[in-house]
Amino acid sequence: MGTHEQARPAHAVDRCEPARRAWIAEAIRKVEADANRSADTHLHVFPLPPEWGVQLYLKDESVHPTGSLKHRLARSLFLYALSNGWIREGTPVIEASSGSTAVSEAYFARLLGLPFIAVMPRTTSPEKCALIEFHGGRCHFVDDPAMIYAEAARLAEETGGHYMDQFTYAERATDWRANNNIAASIFEQLALEPHPEPAWIVVSAGTGGTAATIGRYVRYRQHQTRLAVVDPEGSAFYESWVTGDPTLTAKGSRIEGIGRPRVEPSFLPTVIDRMYRVPDAASLACMRWTTEITGRSVGASTGTNVWGALQIIAEMRSRGERGSVVTLICDAGTRYTHTYLSDTWLTTQNINITPYLNDLRTLLPPT
Repeated sequence: MGTHEQARPAHAVDRCEPARRAWIAEAIRKVEADANRSADTHLHVFPLPPEWGVQLYLKDESVHPTGSLKHRLARSLFLYALSNGWIREGTPVIEASSGSTAVSEAYFARLLGLPFIAVMPRTTSPEKCALIEFHGGRCHFVDDPAMIYAEAARLAEETGGHYMDQFTYAERATDWRANNNIAASIFEQLALEPHPEPAWIVVSAGTGGTAATIGRYVRYRQHQTRLAVVDPEGSAFYESWVTGDPTLTAKGSRIEGIGRPRVEPSFLPTVIDRMYRVPDAASLACMRWTTEITGRSVGASTGTNVWGALQIIAEMRSRGERGSVVTLICDAGTRYTHTYLSDTWLTTQNINITPYLNDLRTLLPPT
């Protein structure tokens, strides 16, 4: 500017809201304090015969305050939304869910004094619905599971709320390098074990966020661990991964919490080394068998995980390989008393678990 030019005032728009920032800061503190109180989840040894030369570990995510793996996701989603300024004091929070994520999000919404609505298929287990309501949330049912996304978005628009959209934001909300990272926890807990770098980690996919987090982490830390994703029948993930077509759709899964009728935005196929399609009867047989062997109540997605882990262990044994395999306990079987643990429900669904259960009991009889 020359010496004789008159300075022109700068034009600015200030949207700073100190009171809003203070509320967000306090909300984040409350969410982080919950993590400090919860500490970490346990890594259990699955009792395989020592002569097999393979160790199987179960990362027990059912011990979170809301009883499932989705507690980690809900915490990350709330921190992400708060940090982005999407949630403020009084904002209604809306989610599309098959149950467990909604239970965990209802917990965090109540922690922050926010109203919460879960949009869910009408077939969601009564136990999960009761838990959502216990934590202060409201259940909003749809008859067509494929409509949960549009209905959640509509409710958010109608109420002036925020649609959390776990299926889009799961893979980006969780920091795969550090914060709230299940992969880092697994490797830390394996540090003193015979095979501290697992040969395989086996997980199932609902949003795809857990698989994305683990797959990215093992590459970032330069581990040789491979990632296997198990997918229940009726899900679109497996066929999409095999064919490379992300537009594929399917009828949807009967195993709550995993498998989807469409390929979700958070499903990251490039970090997956292998996929298995698991029959529902195998998942449900393995759910019951895992409880028989370990004494721990587990849900159907855990049965799917353990079934996939057993396929890998059988392959390792056939090759004379030694090493470790890790999979997850996603939630407890007590959430499925009226469905997966009910022989009457199995009959109505035309699911026969007996052949799979007999094979599992032959492999490793209950103690």
